Amino acid sequence: MSADKSKKKAATAPEADEMVHLDDAVIGRALKSSAILVVLLAAAAAGIFFYLHRKPPPPLVKLTPIVTPVVADRAAAAMPKVQFTDVTAASGISFRHFSGATGDKLLPETMGGGVSFIDFDNDGDPDLLFVNGADWPWAKSPHQPKPTPALFRNDGRGHFDDVTANSGLDVTLFGMGAAVGDFDNDGLDDLFFTAVGGNRLFRNLGGGKFLDVSDVAGVRGNSNDWSTCAAFLDIDNDGNLDLFVGNYVKWSKEIDLEVGYKLVGVGRAYGQPMNFEGTFPYLFRNEGGGRFKDISKESGVRIANKDTGVPASKSLGVAPVDLNKDGWIDFIVANDTTPNTVFTNAGDGTFKEIGGVSGLAFDANGQTRGAMGIDAARYRSDAALGVVIGNFANEMTALYVSQTDPCSFVDEAIAEGVGPASRLLLKFGIFFFDYDLDGRLDLLSSNGHLEEEISKIQKSQQYAQPAQLFWNSGAARGATFVPVPVPMAGADLFRPIVGRGSAFADIDGDGDLDVVLAQVNGAPLLLRNDQHLSNHWVRLKLVGRAANRSAIGAWIRLRAGSDMAWRQVMPTRSYLSQSELPVTIGLGQAAKVDELEIIWPGGQRQAVADLKIDRVTVIEQPPKS
Repeated sequence: MSADKSKKKAATAPEADEMVHLDDAVIGRALKSSAILVVLLAAAAAGIFFYLHRKPPPPLVKLTPIVTPVVADRAAAAMPKVQFTDVTAASGISFRHFSGATGDKLLPETMGGGVSFIDFDNDGDPDLLFVNGADWPWAKSPHQPKPTPALFRNDGRGHFDDVTANSGLDVTLFGMGAAVGDFDNDGLDDLFFTAVGGNRLFRNLGGGKFLDVSDVAGVRGNSNDWSTCAAFLDIDNDGNLDLFVGNYVKWSKEIDLEVGYKLVGVGRAYGQPMNFEGTFPYLFRNEGGGRFKDISKESGVRIANKDTGVPASKSLGVAPVDLNKDGWIDFIVANDTTPNTVFTNAGDGTFKEIGGVSGLAFDANGQTRGAMGIDAARYRSDAALGVVIGNFANEMTALYVSQTDPCSFVDEAIAEGVGPASRLLLKFGIFFFDYDLDGRLDLLSSNGHLEEEISKIQKSQQYAQPAQLFWNSGAARGATFVPVPVPMAGADLFRPIVGRGSAFADIDGDGDLDVVLAQVNGAPLLLRNDQHLSNHWVRLKLVGRAANRSAIGAWIRLRAGSDMAWRQVMPTRSYLSQSELPVTIGLGQAAKVDELEIIWPGGQRQAVADLKIDRVTVIEQPPKS
């Protein structure tokens, strides 16, 4: 090989190598493209295969709108027209609730407003007691005259006179609610006030005079308590009324300001209960001789968070009722944003909490709600027990109904016609009562918001809200309750107020039930029932002997024709309030009572014959045989 050829070969060798590397790159790219193409083709083939062999998709989940069940035409057409007339001023009621608010937006200022009917002079006519607030100790310009509770005496015709002065009740306290009961069995109804900063028990001395016996009786509680609901009840059937007191949240001005709750576009606002620690309730056993013993701890009513040990209750309402029909009074407690609690009486001074297993603790989705007022009654012909609880705005009123097991409940608010109609309103005072005297228990809710400027951020909400009345149609199918429109009850009942406590009584002796709605920082609304339906009725005042003299906890079973009615003697109902002790039972067009039985606390049964209708009958417990 010549030198030139050798040089040429040497010179072209790198070029050849470069060409080889270039070819490898081209081939590599080609192979890579081919591989990608193969993968894509395989994926496409797999996709086609799975598409052709796919399982049918699950059906779409449809959100069912919540609507009130349709009520039979016959029930809607039969709704009676009953006029409720505002007689507040005409009857002599001049009270106006004072909240103590000065702009700091402290939570107790918007939570008070209890009202109670009490026959303090024992003349058979229901008198009226309004619970009042007070100035805060740090107020720069205290209100004059100093706010006090207000006691109004009924003249028997529905006119009231203010008899607060020199009654012993003309004291200043930051009151929340009241309970009525004859704790010393002397025939005169006594009064217990719940409050912020210590509670008060007033013994009725007669002659329009009351004596503060809080410290002697041992029921004042602690100075840092915020107590709300209260109930006299005989937990041990010894004939002496014991006392349950619910407490709301752990509160002080410093805690409230530290919470610092605000609303966008509004600024400082009233705090929500979930931002405050819970509290324990009190249970006081009546030892006789005007003294009580605190058995809260050993009785089992103090429920704590299992993980933290923090008190689990934020109580606003209590409904005493014998759930399991064993002759011992139990009670259900409505808690705000924490599970409702249910205490069954073991008969030995202790209670078992069964809220979760009973179905009463939560809503249908297992969530807590903002529970306020509460009541319990047998409102259906099947004698099932209903427990109604007024909840916060945008939460439906709960209507739990007992099942085959009397301690097992299901919330039937939607099916019974109460739920959807009640959702928007903020419900406080709520109770069952028979406003048209047809023998079926109807339902009334007093409503009002916490925040004055709520409409600025929630267009669906107003501070002052109308009451809601539900008529019990007695329908065998469909919804039991039907919302009553304004024309069927009158505009006065539905006038928007900042509603809180509520109660009922026959203030004018005509047999039908009148209503009082209290409001925070404003005047109450006393509504006279002006029905003219010619329905008959009986009105029973029970007097216990072996049982407590007030007969609290007694049951009345009445039969008129084929209709059966059950009523419990229980003033504690609604929100921070007490209705009258006598029991009114409507008979509709029935002209006689065929059967009447009293089941006294302790289990004694008494049959009553030849009961006169359309009048008041006093029934005394007979001696035990």
